[in-house]
Amino acid sequence: MDVLSDDIVRFISAIGPEPDATLREMGEYARSEGFPFVGPEVGGFLRFVARVSDARRVFEFGSGFGYSAYWLAGAVPEDGEIVLTEVDDDELELARAHLADGGYDDRARYELGDAMDTIERYDGPFDVVLIDHQKHRYADAFEAVRPKVPVGGVVVADNAITAGPIEFETLLEILEAEGSADGDPDPIQRANEYTRGIADYLGRVIDDPAFETIVLPLGEGIAVSYRVE
Repeated sequence: MDVLSDDIVRFISAIGPEPDATLREMGEYARSEGFPFVGPEVGGFLRFVARVSDARRVFEFGSGFGYSAYWLAGAVPEDGEIVLTEVDDDELELARAHLADGGYDDRARYELGDAMDTIERYDGPFDVVLIDHQKHRYADAFEAVRPKVPVGGVVVADNAITAGPIEFETLLEILEAEGSADGDPDPIQRANEYTRGIADYLGRVIDDPAFETIVLPLGEGIAVSYRVE
């Protein structure tokens, strides 16, 4: 569920980059199948980030059927590289077909399996990284890719504010480090693993002096961390 009102989402969509026919088809597929995807507002932002950072190499932790990768690929040069990771073979094949339709197959690398294993096989640098897989592994993903992100590189994490199982009020309590009233358990203990995973990730990137992080209320919230040193 988007964190912004429907009218604001429509406004952002109206002024953002127009999805092409393949992206519109992918969006229709996701909505009809109930498949989670970042949507055109976040997709357009990802492409913008890749453009302003002159990204040549991109890595995704969790690519699904290729929606976010398609947006990103549009900003990667023909001799660049975008690495898609996915544990579901059918979804990865859909991603391959969609990126081929858009003319981006030449710069895409399709990796079937655990993204955490895949990143170990790749050397940096990666100019843009998208983290959008299992929430309890977000912090581990950041640690794995951190040495491979250069100064000026960007790490974006999806679902930084909400998603189906994320408990926003508990997440807010954890981030504000407020104790619970009336003898309630500590919010970290009360939180489910998805909420703890997002809280752990945000705490990790916020405390990292080499990165400057903001959270934007696009889609279900994205954390954007820019490497400054």
